[in-house]
Amino acid sequence: MKAKVGLLCVLLLVVGLAGCQVAGGAAKPLIGITSVYDGNEAAGLASITVNFTYISAVAENGGVPVILPTIRDERIIERYVQELDGLVLVGGADIPPAVYGEEPHETVKEVPKQRYNFEQKLIAEWLKSGKPLLGICLGMQFANIVAGGSLIQDIPSQVGTKINHRSYHPVIIEQGGLLAEILGADRPEVYSSHHQAVKKLGKDLKIAARSEDGVIEALERTRGGFGLFVQWHPEAMKDKAHRNAIYGAMIRACTAKK
Repeated sequence: MKAKVGLLCVLLLVVGLAGCQVAGGAAKPLIGITSVYDGNEAAGLASITVNFTYISAVAENGGVPVILPTIRDERIIERYVQELDGLVLVGGADIPPAVYGEEPHETVKEVPKQRYNFEQKLIAEWLKSGKPLLGICLGMQFANIVAGGSLIQDIPSQVGTKINHRSYHPVIIEQGGLLAEILGADRPEVYSSHHQAVKKLGKDLKIAARSEDGVIEALERTRGGFGLFVQWHPEAMKDKAHRNAIYGAMIRACTAKK
């Protein structure tokens, strides 16, 4: 019977993004996961990829992962916002600096227009919805830009090299906020892999953590539903309790809204 229920859930996801429910249990929340776009559509070589660690982190914490292709159709974006319970914004390359009124630093490698155009619209609509949102690395930066903020384009040359932001390092958590409640720690060691960071804060966002060099490492929503944005990659960390605390909190927020 369990096998049949599992197959039914898969079919429902394919045809209508319907909630997956087991006998006698509550529906598991559908969690959208953005994807990395790569390739040349004209040559038939375009593809999307997602690191499986994001998928595992969602599934192991009670969510049903749904990978979102970078579709341009606004009606599809609207359907995503209507049907999904939560959203994870994954990492990737850099947001075009022209978006926040700057010339690009020589180190900038921009995300493809296909991904930028899709994700910009998706994030804007999702923020309006008030539904739970988790941004990872680029996902944090992207949400900040959509909310009207800006970025430090290259940490090593514009901030310094005191902290290696492409490795494990400690972050200092702002007490009294959502992240502090979730992690229950003042200075956790986190794994990050980025060369950019938030500069000007976007609307309805506040700082939740910094690194020792002053770089903003996490943001929280100040209005709306659950909104947490971290510059590090909890899904890729050796500390599974840390990963599960962050992803689990987001998925519990989704369940509470169902």
